[in-house]
Amino acid sequence: MMKRLAYTSPSFAAQLRRLDRRHVPSAELSSYVAGIIAEIVKDGDKALLGFAEKFDGTQLSAKTLAVNPAEWEAASASVPPKVKRALALAHKNVLAFAKKGLRKNWSMKNAQGAEVGEVYQPFQRVGIYVPGGTAPLISTVIMTVTLAQAAGVPEIVVCTPCDKAGQVNAAMLHALKLAGATEIYKVGGAHAIAALAFGTKTIRPVDKIMGPGNKFVVEAKRQLFGAVAIDLLPGPSEIMVLADETANPAFIASDLLAQAEHGKDSQVLLATTSAELLDAVEREVANQLSMLPRADIATESLKTGGTLVLVKDLDQGIALANAWAPEHLSLVVKNEKPVLPQLRSSGAIFVGHYSPVAVGDFLAGPSHTLPTGGAGKSFPGLTVDLFQRRTSIVKLSAKALEKSAPVVELFAEIEGLAAHGRSATLRVGGHI
Repeated sequence: MMKRLAYTSPSFAAQLRRLDRRHVPSAELSSYVAGIIAEIVKDGDKALLGFAEKFDGTQLSAKTLAVNPAEWEAASASVPPKVKRALALAHKNVLAFAKKGLRKNWSMKNAQGAEVGEVYQPFQRVGIYVPGGTAPLISTVIMTVTLAQAAGVPEIVVCTPCDKAGQVNAAMLHALKLAGATEIYKVGGAHAIAALAFGTKTIRPVDKIMGPGNKFVVEAKRQLFGAVAIDLLPGPSEIMVLADETANPAFIASDLLAQAEHGKDSQVLLATTSAELLDAVEREVANQLSMLPRADIATESLKTGGTLVLVKDLDQGIALANAWAPEHLSLVVKNEKPVLPQLRSSGAIFVGHYSPVAVGDFLAGPSHTLPTGGAGKSFPGLTVDLFQRRTSIVKLSAKALEKSAPVVELFAEIEGLAAHGRSATLRVGGHI
């Protein structure tokens, strides 16, 4: 079912190079999304509602676009207590983890005696996209909106698609309330991202857009970078497992399938030094697949995006992990201590036999919104400090300026910017 590669193959090196990913959107996708964005810019709510009907099959109006307080309360009241408890536990962990990552104001004096430093403030209005297509991703609410809450963002705007009846999943609405959302709109896709960026009559524009999505959402975020701040470009889910002969094949198969069931475009990869483990995992995948309600989705994912790799040694496996840059890396080896420092491009690393990726997806604390498609080489996952904007502060006394002015004047002379130099020297000596 999955592709198999082995270091013994003459073409192995070339096959590994193809796994060193750099995502480039197709011209067709770029053009299609650009058209959607242009329509939102031109027609605002009218285009937004038209796309909601076209893509989600729901007929909304400007008045029903937002989730109203009565809908919110009714949905929350209908959620079973055990679901509320689970959400509360996850929210508690994520909130505590996020608060540890908040950036704090700081200051120092430079060599000339100037006071310099940085202050950190929350963005005033952020937009968060929460996918809602084939499954209500209540965990994504906790892993994104909670971070905005921890950072103290006053206005947390969420876009998520509704069903054909115009309803948002009740558990999702409860999670949104718990995590601190202040506005919820029943739209998804590239058109929702464009509405958040440029605004419509109903949705005011935001300062920054966060959250994962399908290829259309990711492409819209990519195109709108600069028009609005963007967090990262997380696309379809993926996992790489790096294992030796000590790994349990049933555990590994379950992790691969957990990511494969996300969607047909998920990517899963196992790299191991053990041929026996590779065979055993393949058998386990087939056995466990038959038990899954979303077996058809997982099967398609494994066929198109599943890879089993036999590596010569762990060094070769580490090199593959750094090249592939997985969203999730499961590391199951006899001794992880020398391996961990060498893994430099994974979104998140899950260590040992008893650390399933699903715990990170739902409960552990770090956000599960992570870089995909090889972007881990350049981007971290979603963290609370991405909800903070920083401003640098500079304050000089007369004495500090006197020490600084000669250097400023020299730079200005070299760069041919006389006014720069004069702005410093005319202040020296107490001139006002």
